[in-house]
Amino acid sequence: MDTVDTATRSRMMSAIRGKDTVPEMVVRRFLHGRGYRYRIHRKDLAGKPDIVIPRLKVCIFVHGCFWHRHPGCPYSTIPKTRPEFWEEKFQKNVARDLANINSLEAAGWNVLIIWECQLKKEPDTLDRLERKLSLLSSDQAPS
Repeated sequence: MDTVDTATRSRMMSAIRGKDTVPEMVVRRFLHGRGYRYRIHRKDLAGKPDIVIPRLKVCIFVHGCFWHRHPGCPYSTIPKTRPEFWEEKFQKNVARDLANINSLEAAGWNVLIIWECQLKKEPDTLDRLERKLSLLSSDQAPS
């Protein structure tokens, strides 16, 4: 049973942001501080990636574990109210994410996923991201 009425729950859920989330801002600040220049939410790319580094042909998605169903993550719970609705919604989200990733990779983009819980629990997440970007950068260097 939900602890709030339907109208309140609807208002609360509609306030959840899809852009400029705290985890996304953490990654953006880190990248900018390291000298990476990027674009955000490019509408011409599948899935409107959170961060796009055109020079390296990299798309970065900063996924929330709840909405994008991070496997094995404690934040990836299913609400007790209307579980069938949520299960269907989550399956569609995961299928859409996979289709977007496949589309971007087919177009020659490197796709990186950063999970919300990784930023919270794994302090080396951003360092690993920087190492991946450095490898991609060295691959792009003229011979």
